[in-house]
Amino acid sequence: MSTIPLTARGAERLQVELHRLKTVERQEVITAIAEARAQGDLSENAEYDAARERQAFVEGRIRELEGTLSNAQIIDPSALDTDGRAVFGATVEIEDLESGERVKYQIVGDVEADIRSNLISVSSPVARALIGKSEGDVVEVRAPAGVREYEVLSVSYQ
Repeated sequence: MSTIPLTARGAERLQVELHRLKTVERQEVITAIAEARAQGDLSENAEYDAARERQAFVEGRIRELEGTLSNAQIIDPSALDTDGRAVFGATVEIEDLESGERVKYQIVGDVEADIRSNLISVSSPVARALIGKSEGDVVEVRAPAGVREYEVLSVSYQ
């Protein structure tokens, strides 16, 4: 399996989720299964079936997180010699040249991407266009919604 790039913050978030699943969620599911078993006939017990489905989900997610973390390559952009260019882990402020709208994105791995938190995947069209660019550069992004032009306002490494 290939390495999975993660920021330090992303890896920490996955570690926290894994810990919660193992220490809290797993125990809650075990309790729910025990309570459902105590009700008797398991063949028509909806609570038992729901608890078993939840158990399968929790165990699957635990395996997924353990696999991701075991293959993770933690990248610290502040330790790289980037010369002010956008790289994996960098936070980039851009301005849409057509609308004037400004937005800040952090370029992260596929696993930790969350557009609501302005964390964009390194494989997204916007991130691919930004990689290697510096403050003042204009980039053209070919996205499903069409071609957009952005100016890079700032690049920072946190």
